[in-house]
Amino acid sequence: MTTGVRILTPVGMLGYGYPINDFWAAVDRGVDAIVVDSGSTDPGPIMLGTGTLLVTEDSYVRDLRPLLQAAGTRGIPLVISSAGGAGTNAQVDWMVELVDRIATEEGLSLRVASVYADIDPAIVLDQLDKGRIRPNVLGDLPTHASVHDTTAIVAQMGAEPLVPLLTEDHPVDVVVAGRAYDPAPHAAFCLSRGIDPAIAWHMGKIMECGAMCAIPKSGGVVATVYRDAFELTPISAHQACTPLSVAAHTLYEKGRPDLLVGPSGVLDVRHCTYTAVDDRTVRVQNSRFEPARTATVKLEGASPVGYRSVFIGGIRDPLLIRQIEDFLDQVRVHVGVLQPDLANGEASLRFHVYGKNGTMGDWEPHGGVGHEVAILGEVTAPTQERATAVCTSARVAVLHKSYPGQKATAGNLALPLTPLDIPIGPVFEFTLYHVMDSEGLRLFSTETRKVGI
Repeated sequence: MTTGVRILTPVGMLGYGYPINDFWAAVDRGVDAIVVDSGSTDPGPIMLGTGTLLVTEDSYVRDLRPLLQAAGTRGIPLVISSAGGAGTNAQVDWMVELVDRIATEEGLSLRVASVYADIDPAIVLDQLDKGRIRPNVLGDLPTHASVHDTTAIVAQMGAEPLVPLLTEDHPVDVVVAGRAYDPAPHAAFCLSRGIDPAIAWHMGKIMECGAMCAIPKSGGVVATVYRDAFELTPISAHQACTPLSVAAHTLYEKGRPDLLVGPSGVLDVRHCTYTAVDDRTVRVQNSRFEPARTATVKLEGASPVGYRSVFIGGIRDPLLIRQIEDFLDQVRVHVGVLQPDLANGEASLRFHVYGKNGTMGDWEPHGGVGHEVAILGEVTAPTQERATAVCTSARVAVLHKSYPGQKATAGNLALPLTPLDIPIGPVFEFTLYHVMDSEGLRLFSTETRKVGI
């Protein structure tokens, strides 16, 4: 094989931390680009709805500083996608300002391109009326009302807005992109170098999580990308990529394991091979890619639905544990009498019983219960005060309500935290989580500026 394009991803999520010495050792061995994701919908719609960040500013500064040093002193282009967590325009601008501050402190002069992903609701409504928005996984379409109620809307960009910024003759040191399809920035760099789309997209699918494809997982990984294959090597000597670990990560977060649908087409991994090159490196070959007939983007929109308060405690009485569901049903009835918000449906009360089925809920295949369970009570209501009021009534009922066979008069619940009823704040839901046809639309704007000294 000829010399490949080398891409370094130091961590699966900017701000999560990575081994600095191993990062610099990988840089010293030579890389052509550094690409790192910075966002996710894994925490739900809260970041999109409120504009909050995925991690603290200090964590971003810690992770960004070496990356910017490498970009500024070694001439290695740096690409950051889904800036800040949700990838809104405001979060892109915030991260560019942070890059400016760090570059100034480090005595660096950098050209930074910002790529924005906020979508005008008028565009969404127009596409909805034209039948160019597809039902979500529940079979539902958004309504005009739900679009109007949405606090913020972003679209997951594919590789197309990024490729022009990453060509070899483009004078940009750092790209800070808004919400992006996770593999897109990795794929974009390869596509800008003429790599086959199948190889580019499959590599991006695995690389966006850093060394999650290694054993043990975490930290960074380097991809060496050739015309017809790519190889993965973790940056830390105690880690190894194996055919099994890399193949397994290809299946990560996908509804089906063989055909992986993205904004530009479908990645077909049915014929892929995963071969150990040495004891730490795996080569992937035979990926295929079918371009989409129509360009699409996935819309993400968040709307407020109320405020949340919670309590948490532990139950160890085997008599109560054996009848815990019936007991909690009675608690709901009791609280409904005390709190009209719950009785009339303006508030909701949910119990998560960890140790029984708190993780899987009704899908839990095992019926066994341990010697103790944790009860997480969750209340959502129109205001924080009303949420806490219902939460307090629920917590007191779980703590003191009687049950058949009860032998003691003490409380039923061990409460480890104070305040006992914890106000969480506003709650959001995804009102837009739909695929929209984007053929002919110019959705993603770009700005370039100089930062630092």
